[in-house]
Amino acid sequence: MVAEVKALACELPAKLGLPLSRFSRFELRHHVLAAGIVAEISGVTIWRWLHEDALRPWSRRSWIFPRDPEFATKAGRVLDHRRWHGRALTEDEFVISADEKMQIPIRTLCHPITPPAPGRPMRVEHEYRRHGVCAYIAAWDVQRARLFGEVVQKISIVAFDAQVMNQEPYCSARRVFWIVDGGTIHQGPRAVDRLQGQFHNLTLVHLPTYASWLNQIEIYFSILQRKALIPVDFSFQDAVAARILAFQVHYQRIAQPFEWKFTRQDLNRLVARWAASEPEQLAIAA
Repeated sequence: MVAEVKALACELPAKLGLPLSRFSRFELRHHVLAAGIVAEISGVTIWRWLHEDALRPWSRRSWIFPRDPEFATKAGRVLDHRRWHGRALTEDEFVISADEKMQIPIRTLCHPITPPAPGRPMRVEHEYRRHGVCAYIAAWDVQRARLFGEVVQKISIVAFDAQVMNQEPYCSARRVFWIVDGGTIHQGPRAVDRLQGQFHNLTLVHLPTYASWLNQIEIYFSILQRKALIPVDFSFQDAVAARILAFQVHYQRIAQPFEWKFTRQDLNRLVARWAASEPEQLAIAA
């Protein structure tokens, strides 16, 4: 009986003909009774049985299956710190991590933020007025912990590339490796031809699909979001830009290279675990 209940909990309700996306304890109990598995049972009993196997069909976790058949190969190039094709980089070779933080909201709260007081946290109004969105283009020198960035209304990487590459030490460097994702503005052969045609010492390194967590600029974006953009209370784009760029200057004073501990060996173990645990789903996703 317990095994049948657990097996039922591991099914997607839609496959059982139920108009549900997932079970609650109440709905699972109702279906167990309707299926005749047991004459009477409480929701607490069902919860206790599922808890033994850490089954919680009423919960969910977001997940993206890796879709790039060359995931390990492309990701490994990024994880080989200070190496390219097995050769150590020289002092006049640099690694730049670049991306765009899109859809930054511009909005004002309907009531001003109330500062914290003894026994009371900061109060933030949950209602707001929208004033559009903007974007932040940024680049991070992985070795030197140096930041570049600008806030724009519309994304265009052309001007930003020049902002970085036309200054020292990058313009006279032997090679500058730009780590980017598969976003539209730096995707495919056209982006490679444009950038490497404009800057002879630039090498574009594309991450595999859904691997932005390997791009170090994303770490800075998360710091920026937590420290400077929450809560959101800006009435116009210039106010957002002033906050972001002021934080960029502030962070630059204390910035140090990120201590990156995830290695190619860790990646290989992760990919092997994916392949062993969910081969059919991975094949479908690819």
